[in-house]
Amino acid sequence: MKKIYFAALAVICSNIYAQTKKDSINEMNEVIINENRFNTPISKQNRNVYVISSETIKKLPGRTLQEVLQYANGVDIRQRGPFGTQADISVDGGSFEQTVVLLNGAKVIDSQTAHNMLNLPLPVEVIERIEVVRGPAARIYGINSLTGAINIITKKPTDSGFLVSTYAGSNFEKDTQDTGDTFYGTGIQAGAVLGKEKQQHLIFASHDKSNGYRYNTAFENNKIFYQGNVQINDSNEILGSAGYINNGFGANGFYAAPGDINSTEIVQTTFANIQSKHAITENWKIMPRVTYRYNYDDYRYLGNSNLAVGRSQHYTNSIAGELNSTVKLSKGEIGFGAEFRNENIHSSNIGDHDRENVGVYAEYRTSFTEKFDVNIGTYLNYNSDYKWQIYPGIDASYAITDAFKIIGNVGTSQRIPSFTDLYLKQTGNIGNTDLDSENAFQSEIGFKYNKKALSLNANYFYRKIDNYIDWMRNATTVPWQSQNTGDLNTNGINLRGIYRFDFSKDSRLNILLAYTYLDSEFKSSRTEIYSKYLISSLKHQITNTIDYQFKNFSVLFATRFNERITGPSYWVNDFRVSQSIHKFTIFLDAQNIFNATYYEVGAVPLPSRWFTLGVKLVTF
Repeated sequence: MKKIYFAALAVICSNIYAQTKKDSINEMNEVIINENRFNTPISKQNRNVYVISSETIKKLPGRTLQEVLQYANGVDIRQRGPFGTQADISVDGGSFEQTVVLLNGAKVIDSQTAHNMLNLPLPVEVIERIEVVRGPAARIYGINSLTGAINIITKKPTDSGFLVSTYAGSNFEKDTQDTGDTFYGTGIQAGAVLGKEKQQHLIFASHDKSNGYRYNTAFENNKIFYQGNVQINDSNEILGSAGYINNGFGANGFYAAPGDINSTEIVQTTFANIQSKHAITENWKIMPRVTYRYNYDDYRYLGNSNLAVGRSQHYTNSIAGELNSTVKLSKGEIGFGAEFRNENIHSSNIGDHDRENVGVYAEYRTSFTEKFDVNIGTYLNYNSDYKWQIYPGIDASYAITDAFKIIGNVGTSQRIPSFTDLYLKQTGNIGNTDLDSENAFQSEIGFKYNKKALSLNANYFYRKIDNYIDWMRNATTVPWQSQNTGDLNTNGINLRGIYRFDFSKDSRLNILLAYTYLDSEFKSSRTEIYSKYLISSLKHQITNTIDYQFKNFSVLFATRFNERITGPSYWVNDFRVSQSIHKFTIFLDAQNIFNATYYEVGAVPLPSRWFTLGVKLVTF
């Protein structure tokens, strides 16, 4: 299969090169990347940034953020429960706690454990795009952006209307271990948008329910999300959002297989954010932001049969405030800002703890010549547990032609250990209060080619993570304990090509083909021989989507290939076909169409072939 895909890549690239010479191909739309201080057109970006647009999201065979991200090049989504139940996220071989997730620039950090970081009350219908920023990003986004950042940008619809959608799906297999019923999943979603010239409001609610795909994997998920945007005048704008999600699921094999076959978990998350933009003068802008997140995690090792034994309850709160600013100069632009963050936890087996974090940003962006751009900056951080740390970085690019650009960057970042890493006390898992924070250094060089309908990216990076944190043990009878296990050195190659061909004004073909190679070397003097997470990092990854659209009919075929450092490799193939008639759309998804057997975390097998039929009515 690898040889077939690389041969196909060569054929596609040769055809693309020929087709890009045709005058009938239109230029690709420019995208503005929303960093916290600078807004940069993607063609001017000096970093390796991958954007998933709302048009792409609409065509993908998935209904949740987790399912959409599994098609992102270089992003490792490791699902325990499918269809958005629970998933860990990492970028370019990092761990699931080394990537920061943001919503419109506001950090979503789970200080208990990053297992719950993607528990967001966000329907994919409100996502304008997803920006995947690769490499250490402390200079831009602050703490915990050790290997990258995922910034989710929501829509600001200008038309009023409503949305109603529903779906049902099954693998047509029966639960032979319990009820004998056929496995299924259903859901319904409703939303409304009020779009005016100076203000936009949207509210969405959804209910998803399934009896699972194997024994004790049923789930029920309820979400509500609101967003309001008000343009007071040309110089002042306010954006606010809030949401709540109640997610309950069977956790068979999630954390302590095989003894946790009957375990269940309930995760409830509330997220709220208000931010604004103010043009003080023509050249000076400020952007304050306040963010709050509450998370309740109730894990029941024996399920509901005996709540007095093996139950863990965690209550975490975090509140953060930021003030960012930009000043345009005669030569370049200065960005600076400050943030404050307070985190606390009340837990049955972690205890009661709190900590504070203060960070200061400073950046300068300039063009030394018309073709040579440079961004340089630093992030100065104070944490109540880890005191003062500083993380500088520099990005640069040189445009050889209008279409061809060489980019390079050097960056540093850190990850503060979670409360679980530090304080957990369980029979099989013990925290470590002596942990140091993880630190990363990365250098990268690559090129971008963007002309008409063709976009190509190729990058090589070297990254070193000091004080890498993993859960280790000597033998199966010894509990797992979090440790600074040593240094992780990674050499990586990332290749990505996107091509669009317009056959006519009503007919279009889009092809994305991407490949990531990671060569990781772990250096440690420790004697532990078992590791929870390090040995399961990716080595090879291929992502490929091909979609064709004719008027209001579209079909998309998606392929994912993952090969990890240990364990078998696997190919997963999905497709979606959809037809719109006026405001009404009907779609059919088929996931894992060739019925691959695969695992992304531990001993948790993911679903066999699954079909879903859905309908949607959208009037905005």
